[in-house]
Amino acid sequence: MGWEAWLTLSVVIACFGLIAFTWVSPDIIMSAGLTVLLVSGVLLPAEALAGFANQGMLTVAVLYIVVSGLTETGAIGWVVHYILGKPRGMQQAQARVMAPAAALSAFLNNTPVVAVFLPAVKVWARRNNLSLSRLLIPLSYASIVGGTCTLIGTSTNLVVNGLLVDQAGMPGLAMFDLAWVGLPITLSVLLFLFLFGNRFLPEREAPLAHGESIREYMAEMMVEDGSPLVGSSIRDAGLRSLPGLFLAEIERDGAVLPAVSPRERLQANDRLVFVGAMESVVDLHGMHGLKPATDQVMKLEGERKDRSFFEAVVSDTCPLVGKRVREGRFRTRYQAVILAMARNGERLRGKIGDVVLRTGDTLLLEARPSFIEQFGRSRDFLLVSEIGEAHPLNYKGAPVALATVTGMVLLAASGILSMLEAALVAAGLMILTGCTSGRVARQAPDWQVLVVIAASFGIGAALDKSGAAGVLAESIIDLAGGHPWATLTLVFVATALLSAIATNNVAAVLAFPIALAAASHMNVGVLPFAVTIMIAASTSFATPIGYQTNLMVYNAGGYRFMDFMRIGLPLTVLVGIVTVGLVPLIWAF
Repeated sequence: MGWEAWLTLSVVIACFGLIAFTWVSPDIIMSAGLTVLLVSGVLLPAEALAGFANQGMLTVAVLYIVVSGLTETGAIGWVVHYILGKPRGMQQAQARVMAPAAALSAFLNNTPVVAVFLPAVKVWARRNNLSLSRLLIPLSYASIVGGTCTLIGTSTNLVVNGLLVDQAGMPGLAMFDLAWVGLPITLSVLLFLFLFGNRFLPEREAPLAHGESIREYMAEMMVEDGSPLVGSSIRDAGLRSLPGLFLAEIERDGAVLPAVSPRERLQANDRLVFVGAMESVVDLHGMHGLKPATDQVMKLEGERKDRSFFEAVVSDTCPLVGKRVREGRFRTRYQAVILAMARNGERLRGKIGDVVLRTGDTLLLEARPSFIEQFGRSRDFLLVSEIGEAHPLNYKGAPVALATVTGMVLLAASGILSMLEAALVAAGLMILTGCTSGRVARQAPDWQVLVVIAASFGIGAALDKSGAAGVLAESIIDLAGGHPWATLTLVFVATALLSAIATNNVAAVLAFPIALAAASHMNVGVLPFAVTIMIAASTSFATPIGYQTNLMVYNAGGYRFMDFMRIGLPLTVLVGIVTVGLVPLIWAF
């Protein structure tokens, strides 16, 4: 090997070591590695930057915008709410979580699917007294294997497909080609988790939410006309067992119903008074079929989906102290509406508009994002803070968002448009129809992930250009005795190991030129190797750092590193056996 190959291998090893054993951001590490190869002359500028124009990488970026339309309209949350229901036991609960997560992940990037499922499953587990640690790893794993069923299920599939087109000169895979191997893998993993999950999964106590509020808020909500909650009992509507929240009373036609029975059936325009923690009050505003009881919300400028939630504490210099909320014209003065109030543990009664404001009252507000800039340092409030990224959702746009994604899948699957073209059309429709705003669309792509993918393309090109990929391929072939099936097995093992200590996209991009060289040396087709890399890189179960969805559930479920090893290693072996056994039968060498 020449110095270029040795330098490239050194950069690859250094990048993997830094990703696995330091907390330095992967995008910085990969960009630094690419810079070394560019400055040293191993790569020309056009070769180093080619990844930023790769079709697979661009498709991943556009799909983030498409998914933002689903999350902003509450479409995925609506599906989750009606699917989970009330389980009879832990096994049924796991099945209810895994099946929809796998199905949705086949058509959406699995990371946002888990992002939407995670808070819903946490609330659902508390309501039904279920162990969260026995639900979140199955949620992550189900989303991972579901993504192996279609071309758009994971970013890895799109990235490797882009490499097939750019480097191997092949036409690429169609939307559902991967289903031939993805469906058997998905069924195998889900069946293993269903039958043996409770033997391998830990019983952990999830950590308490940081800074969980101990203030007792009073909030008013109203049942909308045409709401799916109309006619449901309090218990069936899920309003009896809300975590940290208590339904204190219902006001109906001027009469007050205290000590509400769980069998009481909801009617349109019922005014519901809740008392509880701020986080749960915010969750109420994401429940389909309920709206704020105050009509002041509709009088604010702009649409609800463009607003945010804020917490503010009334100061002793606030001009509204001693006045009722309604007579103080709070909305007009601050361009904000009070959704809930808390007062030093004291139970507030009556309507929020009739409450007399006092110094120290804590208010949950709905306002435009600029509220914190206008009043964050105002003497009227002691403290103003935005509540995470929570904001009202545009439920009316949910059918349009679902129809748009369905159309995108059909256009790509039929071959009328390429995946990139279909995604671009869907993203444009999401913005034009108001399912997502321009501001949210710009913030939707995970730029760290995209930079890692693009930089990986450049480093992968250096492996090929410098001859390092050919040398590694020859080593693998020699170890396998020149047998294509044994070589395929080693490619799976190597990719799975790389994915366990780094990100799946990096592992896939760096393994591809080695597999391409191996296929060329043995004079066999590259497609079986490309599909195997897609599966091996995506199905990273053995460590929490191997896949983003594993990291997302790691802290939420109170897991330890070895919890993933214990159940992830047998699953990786299972997936490897199914993959290596099936792929050559479907795509011949």
